[in-house]
Amino acid sequence: MTIARFLSVVAAALSVAAGSTAFAQTFPARPVTIVVPYAVGGTTNIVARLAANQVANGLGQPFVVDNKLGGGGLIGWGTVARATPDGHTVLTTEMSFTIAPGLLPKMPFDAQKDFAHITTAASAPHVLVVHPGLPVKTVQDFIALAKAKPGTMNYGSGGNGTNTHLGGELFKSAAGIDLTHIPYKGAGAVLTDLMAGQVQALVTSLPTALPHIRSGKLRALVVTSEARSPLLPDVPSAKDVDLPSFVMDFWVGFAAPAGTPPPVVDKLNQAFVAALNSGDGKRRLAEQGLTPVANTPAQASQLAAAEMKRWAGVVKSANIKPD
Repeated sequence: MTIARFLSVVAAALSVAAGSTAFAQTFPARPVTIVVPYAVGGTTNIVARLAANQVANGLGQPFVVDNKLGGGGLIGWGTVARATPDGHTVLTTEMSFTIAPGLLPKMPFDAQKDFAHITTAASAPHVLVVHPGLPVKTVQDFIALAKAKPGTMNYGSGGNGTNTHLGGELFKSAAGIDLTHIPYKGAGAVLTDLMAGQVQALVTSLPTALPHIRSGKLRALVVTSEARSPLLPDVPSAKDVDLPSFVMDFWVGFAAPAGTPPPVVDKLNQAFVAALNSGDGKRRLAEQGLTPVANTPAQASQLAAAEMKRWAGVVKSANIKPD
């Protein structure tokens, strides 16, 4: 490359960088849409709406939550993958987003390459819950019962490939037991049947199960973390009961379409982190059983990549097939 050509390339790069920086200074120029691929009421939706209210105040434009349902998340994910990469369309990511690549080999987008991660917003452990009528008081009791009656114990899930399904398979593997998987069409349906005693166990996010644990309709046996949850101080952690491979977090993050200018991603990151770490943000997350993570774009990308690798391994070893 000649010196003239080199200088031309450098000048072009500097021009693009300057343009991105200038764009970031005026961003957002209009309302920002946060796409949630799930229904109103779930933990992902709660985090999105909490963050939207806080970030809107900081950036001076409305952040509007748009629940785009369908395809187990594919509709919402695809909407953002195809959106203009200018920061005005943001996606909520979570565990199912990282399960899908290992479960669905022919997705209409590349989950690794088509998104720019902004931050991992918050996380919470999962919890193994059972119907109170089941004759077990501890996770050791449950494991002993399953070993004494192989093939007769079951667990429910919100459907094939969901976090509740993968959590159940991870527990089976960690405990060395045989449980029958009973898939439902949604977490609400399996919770209803679990509380009615139609299924025996469920691994779900702590925020989802917490109200039913507190009401006595479900019994918590173990939380899937290295330390106990302050919300359930009497319930042992996976580490307490020597099930280290059963450690798994439910988490919610935010991402933009790939190609969004880095200064815009950084501006969004700073706004989300400030909102999540504010006194009100921490309080409202804690009410849902969540802890702020609020990491950097690079850390959020590393987490998503590690989760995709982990869950692809679980899907393969458990021979899980999509519906």
